[in-house]
Amino acid sequence: MNPHTIRIPIADRFKGKVALVTGGTNGIGHAIALELLREGASVAVSCLPPDAEGGRAAFAATGFAPLIVAGDMSKEDFCRQLVADTVAKFGRLDYLVNNAFSFIAKGLDATRTDFLYSLEVGPLGFALMIQLASEHMKQVGGGAVVNVSSISSWVAQPNRWTYNMSKGAVAQLTRCAGLDLAPHNIRVNSVSPGWTWTREVEKAAGGDIAKYDPIWGQFHMLGRMCYPVEIAAPALFLLSNDASFITGTDLPVDGGYNGLGPEGLGQNTKLAGSK
Repeated sequence: MNPHTIRIPIADRFKGKVALVTGGTNGIGHAIALELLREGASVAVSCLPPDAEGGRAAFAATGFAPLIVAGDMSKEDFCRQLVADTVAKFGRLDYLVNNAFSFIAKGLDATRTDFLYSLEVGPLGFALMIQLASEHMKQVGGGAVVNVSSISSWVAQPNRWTYNMSKGAVAQLTRCAGLDLAPHNIRVNSVSPGWTWTREVEKAAGGDIAKYDPIWGQFHMLGRMCYPVEIAAPALFLLSNDASFITGTDLPVDGGYNGLGPEGLGQNTKLAGSK
């Protein structure tokens, strides 16, 4: 097993707590939900209807059975049902992880429909979920929210108006929600992953991780791509009491992507004066 897919849980760190993870049946969302379960939390996850059966099987293979609620995060009625079902099942809500997002990558060719769907599933859906979940967090004395953002919220990338604009809005939402919910002891933060081996990325690589990891890894100081569990660990830190004085901020989990200059890793460049 790749060492970057292994994590030792901090036993029972979230015992007695309830977490809701959107888009939690695959990729980063699944990794976060699984780590929360391993650390004692009761967990509900959302997914699109076609992913529900596979999601149940994936969790069952690890010995866990979270509440899975299938629907479209762009629909307000579903968001309300998701929160209501979670509280009805577990009796409370302590943590929210906003992960579900639409990956529409278009620029000059983007239609108004493309933009609207990107926003509805993305920052608008995140905002509504924070509004709904925070009402229940107030009833238990506080809580924490983690929004899954992206390196794409901080940099320009070709043909990415829809996705990058939507992720950029998540950064500002995190700040504003963090400010307004602070009096209620509810912290709001985000994580910004670098290139990560999610379902869409593996599909683009034709499943050949060994070939494409070093190729796409050149965009990161660490020379490789990220695995979902490496996003889960920082997300759980931000949810936990270990991050009790952190709110309204973003944690880059990008392998040095945002700090890397145009020279990249330097394999094909020579420093001035070098031979």
